[in-house]
Amino acid sequence: MNHFVDWGDVFSFQDYGALLVLLSNSLIAGAVLGLVGGLVGVFVMQRDLAFAVHGVSELSFAGAAAALLFGGSVVAGSIGGALVAAILIGVLGAKARDRNSIVGVLMPFGLGLGILFLSLYEGRSANRFGLLTGQIVSVSSPDLGWLIGISVVVLAGLLLMWNPLRFDSLDPESAAARGVPTRTVSLVFMVLLGLIVAVSVHIIGALLVMALLVTPAAAAMRVSAGPVAVPLLAALFGFVSAVGGILLALAGTLPVSPYITTISFLIYGGCWMVQRFRQRVQRT
Repeated sequence: MNHFVDWGDVFSFQDYGALLVLLSNSLIAGAVLGLVGGLVGVFVMQRDLAFAVHGVSELSFAGAAAALLFGGSVVAGSIGGALVAAILIGVLGAKARDRNSIVGVLMPFGLGLGILFLSLYEGRSANRFGLLTGQIVSVSSPDLGWLIGISVVVLAGLLLMWNPLRFDSLDPESAAARGVPTRTVSLVFMVLLGLIVAVSVHIIGALLVMALLVTPAAAAMRVSAGPVAVPLLAALFGFVSAVGGILLALAGTLPVSPYITTISFLIYGGCWMVQRFRQRVQRT
C-alpha cells in the first residue's frame, strides 16, 4: 500500500484563472482583513490581548453558530457574539489578571455553546466545519459589503484614536496622569477588536483567527520598533498571509486556514531569524 502523499491530489492549478474570477470576493475580503487585522494586531500585542482575541473569537463562533441554526445572518450573529465578549472583557477586565480570568471563563462557554448549536444544525456539514476552519467560497456580495464596511469602521476608529491609544498601550499610568480617558479608550478598542475578530472568523474560522490578529504584528515587532515601521510591516504581513493563503487554497483541497496560518508562521519564523542574526552581529 502506498502511503506517500500524491501532491497532485492536494494542489491542482487546472482552471485556476476561472477560480480567481469566481472567488474574487474572497480575495478582496482577505486583502482588507489582512491589512486591517495587521494594524489592530499591533495594539493587541502592546496591550497584551492575544489571549483575549481567542476568547472573543469563541463567542463570535457561538453567535455565528446560533445564526446558522436559526436561519439568520452568520455575519450578524458573529458580530453580536464578538461584541458581547469584547464589551464584557473591556468593562470587567481592566487589570490583566481579571481579564485573563474572564477570558478563561468565556472561552469554554462560547465553544460549548457553539458546539451545541452546530450539533442541532441539520444543514450542510461544510457550513458547520467552515465556522471553525474558514471557507473561501462563502463570501457573497452582500457579505463582502458587510466585511468591507466593518473593516472601514475599524480602520477609521483606529486612526481617530491612534495617538491616545498608542500612549495608553505603551504607558497607561502616564496616559492617565496626562488626562487620557484610559477606560474609554480601552473599551472602544475592545469594541473595534470585537468587530474585526467577527469578520475574520468568517474567513479563517474561529479556531485560527489569531493568525491574522496576532502573528503578523508579533513578527513585525521582531524586526522593528519604529512607531511607523511596525504598523506598516504588520499590515503587509497580514495582507501577504491572507491573500497568499487564499491563492494557495484555490488550487488546493484543504480549507483556507492551514494555508493562511502556515504563511503567517513562516513570516514570523523569518523575522525571528532576522532578529537573532542582528543580535549576533551586535554582540560581535
